Amino acid sequence: MKQNVVRTIRLPQAIALYVAAVIGAGVLLLPGLAATTAGPASILAWIFDCCLGIPLALTFAALASRYPDAGGVATFTTRAFGPAVGAVTGWFYFIASIVGQIIVPLTGAYYIADALYLGRDATFLIAAAILIAAIVPNLYGLRVSGRLALLLSASVALLLLIATLVSIPRMHAVHWTPFAPHGLPAIGQAGVLIFFAFFGWEAIAQLSAEFIHPERDVPRSTLWSVGLVTILYLGVAIATIGTGTYGTAALDRVSVARLLSDALGIGAGAVAAVMALVISLGTVNAYVAASSRLGYALARDRALPGWLEQLDRQGIPRRSLLFIGVVALLGLILTYLVGWSASSLLIIPNSLGIATYVIGTAAGAWLLAGLSRWLAAGSCLLCLAIFFFAGTSIAIPLIIATVALVYRQWRCQKKSLHSLDAGPR
Repeated sequence: MKQNVVRTIRLPQAIALYVAAVIGAGVLLLPGLAATTAGPASILAWIFDCCLGIPLALTFAALASRYPDAGGVATFTTRAFGPAVGAVTGWFYFIASIVGQIIVPLTGAYYIADALYLGRDATFLIAAAILIAAIVPNLYGLRVSGRLALLLSASVALLLLIATLVSIPRMHAVHWTPFAPHGLPAIGQAGVLIFFAFFGWEAIAQLSAEFIHPERDVPRSTLWSVGLVTILYLGVAIATIGTGTYGTAALDRVSVARLLSDALGIGAGAVAAVMALVISLGTVNAYVAASSRLGYALARDRALPGWLEQLDRQGIPRRSLLFIGVVALLGLILTYLVGWSASSLLIIPNSLGIATYVIGTAAGAWLLAGLSRWLAAGSCLLCLAIFFFAGTSIAIPLIIATVALVYRQWRCQKKSLHSLDAGPR
């Protein structure tokens, strides 16, 4: 009898997984970096992207609650546009997620190594340890990793909330002038930059089949998560601008940690290390869970090798989990040997993530009805506008799409030949 995934996710774990997937290591970098790019007017970019995040989140929630499946966005696009487009979209997200599981642990490791005055070798070892620490709980199912996500998400939310609140006495109106020192184009550039902080609303779609009550808890957890993420992001952005905690590359990198350290009188490096560890571990935990389910679903639908389709007796896709872990670890080794950094890899998940959003929201506009359809259509147009600024990185989705289609065609032909050989003679 074919094994199916097991329903174990309740509302608290769902909210925790959402928050962990969205609030990644970028929150440590982007408030200061965006403020340096556009000045105080960067708050407009934060508001715009927060507003865009709401219809995006609601669109994927509507699709996930209607079509709960481990394939997530690949399943939606298959239903809307056929299996070829579904396979391409699945490959986009699967590869973006694996590369993200190199970037996020490495970003967290940078902060930890900097606080402890460690070298490059130790930095990559810490990154590998973060990745392994996220994979191991997932091998025991979402009941275990969901509890870890709940603990980590609560810690992240508390740290960001404290960073905002303790900064209030040090906020001054003088830091808001001049409001737009670099003009309107800089606000748009900041908006594209900040968009990276809102990746993740699609991630939990891959876990929708494991919600105990997907039709009820997917929308509820989405609404709770949207509210929490919006409050935390805007609070940190306002605190960063209002206290003038930005302006140099060194300060931008630890601006959120500096909000805490300045108010509490402790070292910014130590604060940044703790925040980076908690955030990166929580983000990788959520993405490992989501992408492993997607790998299983793509294999089931003949878009990835069939041996990834197997589930264990508890319904856990351990082969997919281990495959992702091994590939990400190999990616870390390659990054170390070639001399790349986390920022040099960012172009890959950014371009593939935006492409996934464009196709996924287009599927929502096709499949949904009423207000949900209009939200999906509006989100699709806004994502296309952001994709317009992708520049030459648009080549990455085109290359991945070509490889995905060629592989799927080969698997389908192989299956057809096998069926003919096994037929009556």
